[in-house]
Amino acid sequence: MSERANIRDVAALAGVAVKTVSRVLNGHPYVSAAMREKVEKAMKELEFRPSIAARILTGSKSNQIALIYDNHSPYYMFQIQKGCWDYCKAHGIRLIAQPVDVADPQVGDQVRGLVGETHVDGIILSSPVTDCVGVLQALDALDIPFVRISPGTNHALTSSVFMDDAQAADDMTTHLINMGHRRIGFIKGHPNHMSSDDRLFGYRRALDRAGIAFEPQLVMPGAFDFESGNVAGGMLLDMANPPSAIFAANDDMAAGVLAVAHSRGLSLPEQLSVVGFDDTTLARTVWPALTTIHQPMSELAHTATEILVSGGDITHRRLPHTLVERASVAAPFRKNP
Repeated sequence: MSERANIRDVAALAGVAVKTVSRVLNGHPYVSAAMREKVEKAMKELEFRPSIAARILTGSKSNQIALIYDNHSPYYMFQIQKGCWDYCKAHGIRLIAQPVDVADPQVGDQVRGLVGETHVDGIILSSPVTDCVGVLQALDALDIPFVRISPGTNHALTSSVFMDDAQAADDMTTHLINMGHRRIGFIKGHPNHMSSDDRLFGYRRALDRAGIAFEPQLVMPGAFDFESGNVAGGMLLDMANPPSAIFAANDDMAAGVLAVAHSRGLSLPEQLSVVGFDDTTLARTVWPALTTIHQPMSELAHTATEILVSGGDITHRRLPHTLVERASVAAPFRKNP
């Protein structure tokens, strides 16, 4: 065929109304078996694939949703996209993954443009877009359903799925303390992410409970990427009295710490323990393999998609985390003061 067939072509070949074709496409129950067979035969003969435009033309849903994200970790985003995609694939829904920059003053306009151009049926927001005021205002004005993954603010605004970042960081810090570490460095995540503050809070809470004084100089800024972890790790190791363990707020930054420690000839974990957060595939491929917090990223995204597609009342679901012990932690090489 020289041109792609459209919904009107199918209706003409089948000898039915365009509305009937639309009902067949959307699984409408009030279509006779004979009529459905005629339409499906015409679609097969014309090699017809329903387009977004065809669905909009008939007033039906687009049968697609969008995942909007702004995250510097490709490993994290792979798991988030996989969770959304697995649900969408199983239910015949198209997924659009759209990156944005939450620091862009025009980010709300970008989201409005996405919705206007694609006519998606709903939106999933991944952190830090979950807490971006411009995006939230745009979606609220458009009156389109959306679900947030790991929001840090306005929890009652929409449905959400999340894990307890503060408790997870508390668990990891406590693990290092139980291993004998008293001087523990911490590398924060990106300042745009509310989880960065939650993880720092958990770190401080664990220190306080153990009677270990919080030392602000042991906390370094990060951006959830390898480079920032590498720089921050170097700064901690340059201290006159460096920490015996470093807790990076995600695996990418922890990998950066491992790299700078290796470059300085440190024996790991004997001379330095390093831990991360997320349990991405990176945590299992670096050396030594990272002790980290398993964040159920795919499960969070899968659950968010399920909530979005199911509709209904606002709901919030918390999923559990797990501390995964691998080879990157040992008792301190030297005694801490």
